[in-house]
Amino acid sequence: MSDVQVSGAGGRRRRSAGGGGRGRGRVRGGRRWLAGVFLLPALVLLGALVGYPMVFSVVRSLFDASGDGFVGLDNYGAMFSDEGIRTALRNNVIWVVVAPTVSTALGLVFAVLTERIRWGTAFKLVVFMPMAISMLAAGIIFRLVYDQAPERGVANAVWVGVHDTFADPAPFPGAKPRPRAGLEASGGGSFTTGSAVRAGSPVLLPLVAVQPDDLRGARAAAAARPQPGKVTGTAWLDFTRGGGGRPKVIDGNEKALAGLRIEAVRGGRVVASATTAADGSFALPAGRADGARLRLPAANFAEAYRGVDWLGPALVTPAIIGSYVWMWAGFAMVLIAAGLAGVPRELLEAARVDGAGEWQVFRRITVPLLAPVLVVVLVTLMINVLKIFDLVYIIAPGSSIRSANVLALQLFQSSFGTDVDEGLGSAIAVFLLLLVLPVMYVNLRRLRKERRR
Repeated sequence: MSDVQVSGAGGRRRRSAGGGGRGRGRVRGGRRWLAGVFLLPALVLLGALVGYPMVFSVVRSLFDASGDGFVGLDNYGAMFSDEGIRTALRNNVIWVVVAPTVSTALGLVFAVLTERIRWGTAFKLVVFMPMAISMLAAGIIFRLVYDQAPERGVANAVWVGVHDTFADPAPFPGAKPRPRAGLEASGGGSFTTGSAVRAGSPVLLPLVAVQPDDLRGARAAAAARPQPGKVTGTAWLDFTRGGGGRPKVIDGNEKALAGLRIEAVRGGRVVASATTAADGSFALPAGRADGARLRLPAANFAEAYRGVDWLGPALVTPAIIGSYVWMWAGFAMVLIAAGLAGVPRELLEAARVDGAGEWQVFRRITVPLLAPVLVVVLVTLMINVLKIFDLVYIIAPGSSIRSANVLALQLFQSSFGTDVDEGLGSAIAVFLLLLVLPVMYVNLRRLRKERRR
């Protein structure tokens, strides 16, 4: 009797358990249905804003510019045969290799060093601050930074300042002899007297086109007097303000050209040299200069150094990459600093106790432990630079835009520029998507490995 009851009770328990299982199944099914209801708006938006444009771009890339004629893969062939698009591909390779690597390296250095300085938090704030600026604003800022004129462009102001510290500027840039004054162009921007000079006959060297700023504080010119055993002369600005002066004659108010280098040349060799005094006069030893010709070297008239053409065809891409690094090095630093905070200090201290130097600790312990974080930063920045558009479009001037071209910019120009070809633009968009997919795949695999841990 009891066995039957036990059996019956067991049966009831089993039946009860079976009924509970069906109930849980119904609950799971209900939850799936409920989850689907909540996900439906997001899935609809995702399909409308991402899925449909992707499918449409793939289909559109198979048609011509008008969208009526089917051309198959011709747009993809045209993409690789166009010189501008090949330049964009080459620049994209440079961007993907250089920009993420430099930004990650700087972020690593900043993150490690800020742990050792007193004002590390303030430094991190300053370095991260450019991330708060939009790409548009950063492009405008660096368009001014790279301006060719040193009085406006910070980069050239610094560069010119350093250059002028070690190289003396020309005393009278742009100046030239007065026409028919006995000075002839002798190549390379220099000027030489047409005839030999003699001791006892002062030489007149009248110049024009001198900039007013180069005459600040200049004294009135004085006619040189003959000196025994000397070849003398005067260099001056042969121009009288308001008119009335006589050509090739030193009038009363005409200014002296001080600091001008004068060379006596014989047989193509410089046999003597002098520099004009404050009144424009100079003297050369007659033993060497008598019978020679006088030359005014080109260094007297060279244009003022204007710095580097940062936005020229040769340097425009590195210059724009520099602005990108300025913005994103702070992003890399913050992520790496967060990873560095989780590094066990015991390992670092044990390595130092065992005699390892700071460089060895950094290279063999810190960097390997930070490898997962470094991969995250590197992959994120690689995806980011494949889509770079704003900085290139804003910073590169019209004369260098082809040299700075990238795929995203070419996509915009092909789809909405002067020569609109939506078929070619769609092909570039599909190709850009194919370039991003491998990087995204690597990132997804890394995320899955992190979850398994």
